[in-house]
Amino acid sequence: MRPIRQILTLGLVLLVFAAGVLGLAGPAAAHDAAESSTPAAGASLPAPPEQVSVAFNNTPLGIGAAFSVKDASGTEWAEGPVDIVDNVASQKLKAGGPAGEYTVAWRVVSADSHPIEGTFAFTAAAAGQGAAPAATPTAAGSPTAAGTVPATGTGAGTAPAMGTAQPGTTGEPEQEGSGEPFQWSIVIFALVAVGLLATLAILARRRLTAGTDDDE
Repeated sequence: MRPIRQILTLGLVLLVFAAGVLGLAGPAAAHDAAESSTPAAGASLPAPPEQVSVAFNNTPLGIGAAFSVKDASGTEWAEGPVDIVDNVASQKLKAGGPAGEYTVAWRVVSADSHPIEGTFAFTAAAAGQGAAPAATPTAAGSPTAAGTVPATGTGAGTAPAMGTAQPGTTGEPEQEGSGEPFQWSIVIFALVAVGLLATLAILARRRLTAGTDDDE
């Protein structure tokens, strides 16, 4: 009977070990993470870009995504909804951004339905095309813009705040109820457990049969 007990003990240890490994690997692989950004964090550009983007290790969901892109004065330059193509979320910027530092704050919903967010900054050496020209005083003492073309893309408040979820666009529409991925680790653990129990049952039966033959 001692060999049978040893086999059962070994099988129990293997089951506990498999459960621990699968339990740790499942949550670790569930959450998505940002891999890179464009522009890169801390980058110095000749002028403000037309858009900013963040690449992830998995494709985020097409809902609940938001970007905020502000200059040093706090003016918002994000314009329009977040565009999600494959694993990249992008945000268009208004034209005419000034020179200086910009701060990007982003938030998306990962493939496992958990929101993730982050920030990065970049610097523009010169103002973008369409920036307002320098103001010159008039005879009455009130400033007027030089030239007749008004500035385009300036002013805060036209882009959604970070607290407002904006729908993104994906190559294919998201199916309702498909936010939570199927937990394959449960299936793998069940298969491993069934296989170990079947193996232990066969070995125990052989031990009992061998013991019966020896007694005869």
